[in-house]
This record gives sequence, C-alpha cells and structure tokens, in this order.
Amino acid sequence: MARTKGDHESRRRDVSEAVWQVMATRGFAGLTLRAVAAELGATTGLLTHYFPTKRALVEYALDLLEQRTVARPRRRAGKGLAAFRDALLDILPLTPAATDSNRIWVSSWDAALSDPALSTDYARKYAQGRARLTERVAAAQQLGELPSGDPERIAAGAQSFVLGLVVQALFDPAAFPPQRQTELLDDYLAAVAAGGGPGVSG
Repeated sequence: MARTKGDHESRRRDVSEAVWQVMATRGFAGLTLRAVAAELGATTGLLTHYFPTKRALVEYALDLLEQRTVARPRRRAGKGLAAFRDALLDILPLTPAATDSNRIWVSSWDAALSDPALSTDYARKYAQGRARLTERVAAAQQLGELPSGDPERIAAGAQSFVLGLVVQALFDPAAFPPQRQTELLDDYLAAVAAGGGPGVSG
C-alpha cells in the first residue's frame, strides 16, 4: 500500500524527535546515523532516504536546534530593563528544555569551528542575538533605567556574560543551579545599571 503524505510527515516528526534525543543525551559528537536509527528503532538504510551523508544529518540537526530554540516560550515581563533581563534569562539553562538546548549548542561548537560555512552561520546567529539585545538596551536607556553608553557594546558584554554562565552551569550544575544563575545575572545587571560594565559611561 502506498504511503500517504500524512505517513511521510509523521515519519519526519519521528526522525526529528530521534535526532533531538540523540543530541540531548549524547551531545553533538554522538550524532551518527547509527545512533539515530537505534533511537528510532529503524535501520540506517531507512535514514539514508533523509540523510544521504553525515553532513546532511549535521545540517538538519542544526536547523532543528535553531527551530526549537526559536519556538521555545519566551518571557514577557515588561519593557526597558525588564525586557533586557528577560532576553538574557531566556538564554540560560534554567529549565530541563533550556538545558537540553544549551547542551546541544555547546556540543555543536566543535563541528561549527571546524567548518568555515558553519562558523560563518554561527557568527551570524550570535550577531543577530546581539542586535536584539542592543534594541532592548537602547530602550532601557531611553527610560533612564540604564546609563548612557554604547548600547551595542553593553549588549556584547551581556551576551558574553550569559554565554560564560551557560558553560559553567552545564559543566557544574550543582554549583550553578537556576536560582544562582538568576542571582548572578541580577548582580551583573545591577552593576551595569550602576554605571559599571563595558560600554557604559556614567
């Protein structure tokens, strides 16, 4: 009996979930056709219809990661400094889902650094993230919640801070539980609001 479009879409969802589970449990380095097939309960031959090469699997995995990251629920607490804080909190591994996403992102850095095309794409993604943060910094400055200074530089400093905190929380979750991550971020923002941090002029 011929497969229907619904069957195909259902199988793609199953494949996507299997790819995600492999990345979440084994890291990006553990992403292989064999591992995905085992998670799916299928043969590697079946997966070659979706991923004829390892690079195709890697590209699909990165697209899936970006889609899930974009689709993740976001905080919407307010405007100005509150909105800036929300955007930074959304990056941190404060929930199991956010922890999985961050673990996969960090484990994918090696693959991205060894591939010029992927490196360029990652640089673009982080630049887009800084641009979004810059808009929130500028809005907080207009409301008088942050001191004057270069909003792009403040955003770059904040992005660098939270990415460093992400790495520490992933490697030592007992020392950096969600509450402490939030406290450290609030300490950082308080210092920036008081005139400290890169790009701030009091």
